[in-house]
Amino acid sequence: MQGPNVFAARLFPKDNPFVAGHRACQGCAEALAVRLIHQVLGRNTIVASATGCMEIISSSYPDTAWAIPWIHVAFENAAAVASGVEAGLKILMKKGRLPKRKINVVGMAGDGGTADIGIQALSGVLERGHDMIYVCYDNEAYMNTGIQRSSSTPFGAATTTSPAGSQSIGQQTWKKNVTLIAAAHGIPYVATASPSYPFDLAAKVEKAAKVKGPAYLHVFSCCPTGWRMQPELAIAIGRTAVETGVFPLYEIEQGKLKFNIHIKEFRPLKEYLKPQGRFRHLDDATIAEIEQRVHAEYRKLERREGLVL
Repeated sequence: MQGPNVFAARLFPKDNPFVAGHRACQGCAEALAVRLIHQVLGRNTIVASATGCMEIISSSYPDTAWAIPWIHVAFENAAAVASGVEAGLKILMKKGRLPKRKINVVGMAGDGGTADIGIQALSGVLERGHDMIYVCYDNEAYMNTGIQRSSSTPFGAATTTSPAGSQSIGQQTWKKNVTLIAAAHGIPYVATASPSYPFDLAAKVEKAAKVKGPAYLHVFSCCPTGWRMQPELAIAIGRTAVETGVFPLYEIEQGKLKFNIHIKEFRPLKEYLKPQGRFRHLDDATIAEIEQRVHAEYRKLERREGLVL
């Protein structure tokens, strides 16, 4: 089930600017998402990448997994640097020092570099209207530095800085909705996506590249290592996240929200939580509380569908 965004009629481009040889963990859905996104965007792309898993696994000196211009920047300023690249290209083309053509400028970071320490730079980019794409690869914690909690870590998840125990349920706050925060800036295009639905992901990347102005993509990025689960389940767990309502797939074009895959009957939340060791400590009452919250948030989106945000 791929929803109305149809990319299946055409194969993904065979050229892959994110090449083999990186050092991602087995089953890393984030690395898969990066590869799929840049297959669609192609070689005419410049990337500003925050510190994080993708920087660590793809740029071990003297090697690189990037066959396109790629800039490693500090944790908090991928959006700021990408906006500078976009502005610089615009000026160079205006002065005739570069030929006028479409160059995809992409800022990328994880949930820590987006929802936490990078949100101020991201907000500035969206407010100023830079013609670029920003991608948050959301694996729900600071994975490359030891699985610390972020504001994108779901309620009840155990991390090294929100450990579960006799006095703690694990993460004690609810996940920040950065997608709707981005949409609140009134930008042309916002979408959630998952490598578990590759054609839907590809269609959204194409849309993001075509719009004039900022586009924001929030990509579900299963981390078997940090989530303490079997690596071969990464794609299945991404689908279960959608089918239980944990990670809705939708897009907001010119302020109008539309579900791409609309779940009418949710699968039990236990089917999503059970394979993941980070939720192993949760009792039935807590799972029921989380499930109620998940369904309530989904219903909020349903009430917004078709309305201009």
